[in-house]
Amino acid sequence: MSVLSAKSAGKPTIAGQVEAQLRHDILHGVLAPGSKLNLDKLRTSMDVGLSPLREAVTRLVTEGLIEAEAQRGYTVTPISVANLDEVCALRLELEPYALRKSIEKGGLDWEAAVMGALYRLNRTDRIPGDPLSLANWEAANNAFHFTLIEHCGMPLLIKMYKSLVSMNDRYRHIYLKAVAVQRDVIDEHTAIAHAAVERRPDDAAALLTRHIERSTNNLRRLISADLPAAPL
Repeated sequence: MSVLSAKSAGKPTIAGQVEAQLRHDILHGVLAPGSKLNLDKLRTSMDVGLSPLREAVTRLVTEGLIEAEAQRGYTVTPISVANLDEVCALRLELEPYALRKSIEKGGLDWEAAVMGALYRLNRTDRIPGDPLSLANWEAANNAFHFTLIEHCGMPLLIKMYKSLVSMNDRYRHIYLKAVAVQRDVIDEHTAIAHAAVERRPDDAAALLTRHIERSTNNLRRLISADLPAAPL
């Protein structure tokens, strides 16, 4: 089935639609980690031109989900425990810092947005084996975390954050979709949100750090048998 419901001349959304479809297929393991991307086959299966396909692939290279090698084409970025640990380490540096900045710069509207995102997340069910509920929960979870930091006033940091989240989500989507390993994080999210809107940056940053560490540790244990760490 084509990723495009229509092909209106002059519409600037074709590359974006292709990018969204490729991102979904990479994050959910439809395009396997380490697999080669044949642009001609993709162009045929997605019923798009080469130009928007190349544009979409280039964006995903920038995002870190696809790798490009001279003379060797494009490959879905491989996954490993070492890579997961690196993603976690970078998140631990950037997210608490961005949260501190949001607490400093965010106003009443930001506070309301944080509490609204928390309410939506805590009211969204996450049912093992139910793809729709899992997708809804993931969307609400990502929206909550982004709302926490979106008023940091640092566009480059936000761009890096979104790339790290995509990389982290790929591990979770691939390895948790078929298992019931799901930590109850309602209390953790609630504590982070309240510390943020109450303008307690040290507490909020510490709570967010522990939350990221716990989530990564659980995921690492789940995948380490299949993805051993790289040799020293």
